[in-house]
This record gives sequence, structure tokens and C-alpha cells, in this order.
Amino acid sequence: MMRAVLFLAMAAATTAFAPSSMKMSLNEGASARRDFLKTVGFTTAGAFVATSFPNMASAEIVVPEQVTEFDFPKDWGLSFNYLDDATRVRQHMVTATGLGKGTKRMEDFGKNLKKEMIDFVSYYRRFPQVAGKPSFSTLYTSINVLAGHYTSYGYKYPLPEKRRKRLYQEYAEIDKSLKRGR
Repeated sequence: MMRAVLFLAMAAATTAFAPSSMKMSLNEGASARRDFLKTVGFTTAGAFVATSFPNMASAEIVVPEQVTEFDFPKDWGLSFNYLDDATRVRQHMVTATGLGKGTKRMEDFGKNLKKEMIDFVSYYRRFPQVAGKPSFSTLYTSINVLAGHYTSYGYKYPLPEKRRKRLYQEYAEIDKSLKRGR
């Protein structure tokens, strides 16, 4: 279904911007047909390439159910080793994203996490060799989303489903980048 919609959109865009041949003489008829066939050929090729190689954003991410029971972590804070700290902050964020309404100690967890996220960004954004990594930029984006939620709604209110899905997509991307050392 998605591929068909994408194909039709690309075909419509291509024909919308094609030169108009309203005033065509008899000699230009063959040329117009040839131009039309070229346009259709390029549109078909473009649609095939676009639908055959899906990117990360279109990959399906399974959003786990929210939980009300969890083990409260004891490993808050930074070790000043980027790989360890990024992995830990990501794991704490995954836990926070999965917490549901009525979870015990959710407010304490949120406050500790927000402090850890602020410390992480404040420390590591100063280093160009770290700040340029894809894992850092994606983690930074996720941190902004989660910190913004805490600022707007407080620590006791769970994340909405749409925001959770986006965060889980980013967590998967961060995990891939960290495993590659990027």
C-alpha cells in the first residue's frame, strides 16, 4: 500500500513539473511522445529505488507495553567513559520510556534520570571527537525529547504512545551506532 502511494505521488510530481505541450505542431508530436516515455521511465525507476531500499525511519519498531514494576537502578552518574556512559544513559532512558501510570518511585526515577541526562550532555558536548558521533547526536535528540516531556508534564505522567514510538526508534539507532563505535 505504501509503495503504491509513493509511486503515485512520484508520478504526479513528475508530470506536474513536465513542460506543457498545449500548442503542439504536427512535427512536435513524436518528440512529445518520446519525452512522455522518458518521463514515465524515470518516474518508474525512481519509485522502484525509493521503495526497494527502505530507510531506518520506515522500519517497524515494536513498542513494548508500559510496566509498573521495575528494579530501581543504583548506577546513577557518569564514569567519564563515553561508551559506558552513553550505554547507561540510554538504558535508563529506555526504562523511563516504558514506565506506566501508577509506577512506584517513578518521580524519583525521573528526577535522577533528568540530572544524569543533563550531566551527560553538559560534559560530553564539549569534546568535538564525541559531539560529532552519530550516537551522541541521536542520544542528544532523545534526551531533549524526554527532558522536554518531564519539564512540560512532570515526572509522574507517562509518555504518550506516539512519543514512546519515536523514542524507541531513536534508541534502536543509538544502540546500532554504539555497537559500531560511532
